[in-house]
Amino acid sequence: MRGMSDESIDLIYLDPPFNSNHNYAAPIGSRAAGAAFKDTWNLSEIDLAWHGEIADSYPGLYKLLDAVKEIHGKSMMAYLIYMSIRVMEMKRILRGGGGGIYLHCDPTASHYLKLMMDEVFGKNNFRNEIVWSYKKWSNVVGYFQRNHDILLFYTCNDHTFNVQRILSDDKRRKLNIGYQVNRPGGVKQLIVYDKDKAAAKIERGDYDKVVYRDAGDQGTPMSDTWNDINILNSQAKERTGYPTQKPLVLLERIIKASSNEGDMILDPFCGCATTCVAAEKLGRKWIGIDVSEKAVELVIDRVRRELGDLYFKPIHRTDIPTSRKGKRSPDIKHSLFGKQEGFCRGCGVSFPFVNFTIDHVVPRSKGGGDTDENLQLLCGHCNSVKGNRSQEYLISQLAKNKVIDNRGYGGNVLHDSQ
Repeated sequence: MRGMSDESIDLIYLDPPFNSNHNYAAPIGSRAAGAAFKDTWNLSEIDLAWHGEIADSYPGLYKLLDAVKEIHGKSMMAYLIYMSIRVMEMKRILRGGGGGIYLHCDPTASHYLKLMMDEVFGKNNFRNEIVWSYKKWSNVVGYFQRNHDILLFYTCNDHTFNVQRILSDDKRRKLNIGYQVNRPGGVKQLIVYDKDKAAAKIERGDYDKVVYRDAGDQGTPMSDTWNDINILNSQAKERTGYPTQKPLVLLERIIKASSNEGDMILDPFCGCATTCVAAEKLGRKWIGIDVSEKAVELVIDRVRRELGDLYFKPIHRTDIPTSRKGKRSPDIKHSLFGKQEGFCRGCGVSFPFVNFTIDHVVPRSKGGGDTDENLQLLCGHCNSVKGNRSQEYLISQLAKNKVIDNRGYGGNVLHDSQ
């Protein structure tokens, strides 16, 4: 996404990992055989630069991450860092004059993700928390059966929205088969909404009178509780076997509601291409992204199988950074902020990102290099105390002034002299 242009996308749907603490694998023999991923998180797997980037761009979000670590633990913090840095990019590429985004999640982290989305997109751009309720039977003890997912719907400014309507079960039955009205004198009258059905009823003489009516009303505006779409069963024709696959009709509803023909749709966790297929069928342009090579194979297979002669060639990333040994990384301040967890390497006090200055541990005037290994973050006070002197000098001065004790402890971290 970093290589995509600003405001180039009209609608984003993402079905990312849920921090479920489960391992997922497609069954042997399915089209998706070989597709697998683990949905567990820890801070060692998170790019240190992401900490600083979040703190730099969204200080409120960084404070949320710190609170989540205390409330839920480091695993949830790691998951939210992973999600936050990607949602920040989605905000940049989403069309500001009308784009929409649907984040698919479940109650494991939906409450934390809602706060994240409020910070990135703005609480005033929240539109709906959609509950997708489905039938699923399992043995549970001590709590109600969990049979729903959450879709967090946010927009940018004046957004595209096409009202979707839904028919009640009774209305749908009437439209399909008509309904009988008994008139005075024992006259059997049938009201139908299909001209062909009306003609057949008249020809067979099943009723004394058959009345055709235009269907007209197509139902009531849809609410934020969707219970008319079920999860895919094992025999579903569209099923690929991919773990966490979502029904095509679910994506069709979202795309119809929040985009128009010709719009560009993005799914940054496209998996087995459900969003891509739905977008193509509805006359939209689309982009699908996935980290898994198996997912790329599934996208190619499914798109060609379900959409006929459509041909496309997947694009593989060539912009993955290589080692910068001996040089300063371009995002070094962000990386250092994550490595130091927001604490000054002098006084040991936690500060906002903007309060830190990049410092050479061994000053350049004394032969220190401009490499990642020779850089640290100091608060403004510690940086002025150190000047172009050594780290040992800074620590001694801080101890002398009782900012830290004589063992090098201050705030929440240990200060070594490197």
